[in-house]
Amino acid sequence: MEKTLNRALPNRLGIKGWVWAGRYKIERYLYALHRVTGLGLLAYITLHLAANGFRLGGEASWTSAMDFLSNPGFKVGEYLVFAAFIFHALNGGRLTLQHLGITLGKPKPPVYPYSDALRRRRSLMWLVLFLSVGLALYILIEFVT
Repeated sequence: MEKTLNRALPNRLGIKGWVWAGRYKIERYLYALHRVTGLGLLAYITLHLAANGFRLGGEASWTSAMDFLSNPGFKVGEYLVFAAFIFHALNGGRLTLQHLGITLGKPKPPVYPYSDALRRRRSLMWLVLFLSVGLALYILIEFVT
């Protein structure tokens, strides 16, 4: 009995399994994007602390570090940090509301066609996506001008 429990299941989907969300659809991608933006923000915080460490080296060290970090590549990265922060914050609020059960609403009787919890929470998901894209575009316009 124990031998069958430890046996690994075969990967029948192959590479498709890496990007196929199954029945969860877009929620699975938002969850993955939430994790990726969290790791990106963690990398930014690490880079930010390291860059601020150049202040200890004196004014010459600080100005050379700031000259290096003021190139256009880092400006694009700065914008991506803003966009990642906006999405991560809004999606984190959505996930918190879902985990607390606030977005579930009142229970519905099991009458066909069934209304599952994923469909009832989808409007909040679309709101988070539209707000994220709208705020990211606003920041982009402000960033460029």
